[in-house]
Amino acid sequence: MGSMQTNTSVAYRALLASLCAGEPRREDGFPPVTCVVADGILPLAIDVAEELGVPALAFRTASACSFLAYLSVPNLVELGEVPVPAGADLDAPVRGVPGMEGFLRRRDLPSFCRGHAEDRGLDPFLQMLDEFTAHSSKARALIFNTAASLERSALAHVAPRMRDVFAIGPLHAMFQAPAAGGAFWSEDDGCTAWLDGHADRSVVYVSLGSLAVISLEQFAEFLSGLISAGHPFLWVLRPDIVGASQNAILQEAVKAVGGSKARVVECAPQRDVLRHRAVGCFLTHAGWNSTLEVVTEGVPTVCWPFFADQQTNSRFIGAVWGQGWT
Repeated sequence: MGSMQTNTSVAYRALLASLCAGEPRREDGFPPVTCVVADGILPLAIDVAEELGVPALAFRTASACSFLAYLSVPNLVELGEVPVPAGADLDAPVRGVPGMEGFLRRRDLPSFCRGHAEDRGLDPFLQMLDEFTAHSSKARALIFNTAASLERSALAHVAPRMRDVFAIGPLHAMFQAPAAGGAFWSEDDGCTAWLDGHADRSVVYVSLGSLAVISLEQFAEFLSGLISAGHPFLWVLRPDIVGASQNAILQEAVKAVGGSKARVVECAPQRDVLRHRAVGCFLTHAGWNSTLEVVTEGVPTVCWPFFADQQTNSRFIGAVWGQGWT
């Protein structure tokens, strides 16, 4: 991200200038660019656009509540809440994030806020995210993929610090075509047929997102827990989530519980799975896309957050929206 800030701006400026210059309609028939919607953690896209006289909007793909947590980092540092030292009590309450004083704990802050030696200061990545978050105030408006009814309090605390704020989500609900999900892997079309063979609300659906990596020990614990719970489970297990040794263990486990009780796939049509009558629980990493999808469908949720905004999202799922547990 740091490299993009310094090395990409020249090429981006040249590209955007070429798209804005010239006649009202360019030779290739494409009209000039009159507005830029830029990723909120790519400030150069906003700065260059404004320098060229093109209005720029910032779009953050994470939750408004996690954005507010990042926006509050300077206040958290001033209060001595951040950085959270390694070995600290993670269940201790946190002051300094507006509207969250009654339920936010240290463990619910973005992962980059904790686990560091006191004498080393803030995580460099947290510092960068803090700067990028504050930079959104320079855009003409800030856009969130969320709903005001879901994150009204967070949006209300963010709005005074931005030029304008729009909540336009959940975006996934606006697209009905299966291809709109943007999956990284080919979805397993047999999931729905497998779910059809199970009773209502009887299946545990497990998916830990596109980026998280777990240890072999964590994988074994998850697997043991799923088998011990006794419920049928559908587990999305990416090939890169653990490592080569997972396959042998998994095949033995699935064989032991039987194909009717367990199904493992590399990628699933998640929206269709979550709205299927047989799914009674979702074990998730609490990434924002998955959070929006499960909240929309109203499926009871168990969260195992890994990094970034996932800690804050999971706390809201349990303590604010009352839809699950962390």
